[in-house]
Amino acid sequence: MASLARILQNAPRTGARLMSTGAAQRTALYDLHKKHGARFGPFAGWDMPLVYADQGALDSHLHTRKHASIFDVSHMLQTRIVGADRHRFLEHLVVGDLKELPVGGATLSLFTNNQGGIEDDTIVTQQQDSLYVVSNAGCADKDLAHLLTHAKRFQDQGADVEVRKIEDHALIALQGPAAQKALEQLAGIDLAQMPFMTGRVIDIRGVPCHVARSGYTGEDGFELSIPVGEVVGLTERLLENPEVKLAGLGARDSLRLEAGLCLYGSDIDATTTPMEANLVWTIGKRRRAEGGFIGADVILDQLAKKGGTRRRVGLVIEGAPARAHAKVLSAEGEEIGEITSGVPSPSLGRNIAMAYVKKGFNKRGTALKVKVRNRVQDAQVVKMPFVPANYHK
Repeated sequence: MASLARILQNAPRTGARLMSTGAAQRTALYDLHKKHGARFGPFAGWDMPLVYADQGALDSHLHTRKHASIFDVSHMLQTRIVGADRHRFLEHLVVGDLKELPVGGATLSLFTNNQGGIEDDTIVTQQQDSLYVVSNAGCADKDLAHLLTHAKRFQDQGADVEVRKIEDHALIALQGPAAQKALEQLAGIDLAQMPFMTGRVIDIRGVPCHVARSGYTGEDGFELSIPVGEVVGLTERLLENPEVKLAGLGARDSLRLEAGLCLYGSDIDATTTPMEANLVWTIGKRRRAEGGFIGADVILDQLAKKGGTRRRVGLVIEGAPARAHAKVLSAEGEEIGEITSGVPSPSLGRNIAMAYVKKGFNKRGTALKVKVRNRVQDAQVVKMPFVPANYHK
């Protein structure tokens, strides 16, 4: 298992905006983490739990795959977009087809820039009278400013739209094969008919919570937006289930990498296009025909021509683990790319990584080399996810 320091170098830059003490901010669950023996570390300006007294990062990773874990993700940016023109507004900023989402439906989408690059990835849920948006906390300030700036422009043109930052709700992710049963027992409802990538308000022990069936681990699970004053109590009730444990940042990165999920700032950034990142599936069919989003001319041209000079791939690597920025070579020794995330896979017992390689070297089964501390090691392009997804169907 990679050291925590190395894992956290590649971990999502997330943080909560619910409590603050001095230079480092704390989420509403800080005292609960401390009670459970969490070891904290500075993380994008926040005191965040890395591991807990009862299990290390490797144990947490495997527990999540076999049972269920709670991750404190209160640091994510939560916003609500309201107004009659909310769909037209947000569809200018992201690539998804939001108008066609059914109420309760959710989609992964991308904020894009004029050059066709990805400014952030985000999940948008269609609510009855609003759009609920959850974005990466490492991009929180940038994303919020982006939303507010464009909302002002739309408003100046007479549009009915408003961006509301949600600050009175914490966010936890309950992830793993035992997540459904644990939440059913707490809420007293049947969740078997709730599909993956949907969300709705559910009364949990008298507390209205927005519950989304989604997550960042490749497992079945839920993200619960809970009033700040109630989040400790509901989290403690979930932890009464013997299959549920707390998990920190030490396990988060290895879980998402096994699931083939991108980390913003490492695997995608403002210079990466959806075509290069193999994320063109996020672009709705209607959006491909109509465009209308920032950078559409560049993105749709690449899509039509299968353009771009590089592609994101998954690699299995022999020898030592390959970290971010390790160079990827062709079988003949030509430098053709770079690792963006790498970790020894706890589930597979092999070294895995994501990389960008020159187009033409991205076919599954292609034999490559990776340079690790001046040693050249064998690698092979493989299908992602590395570990099969266990999403609820």
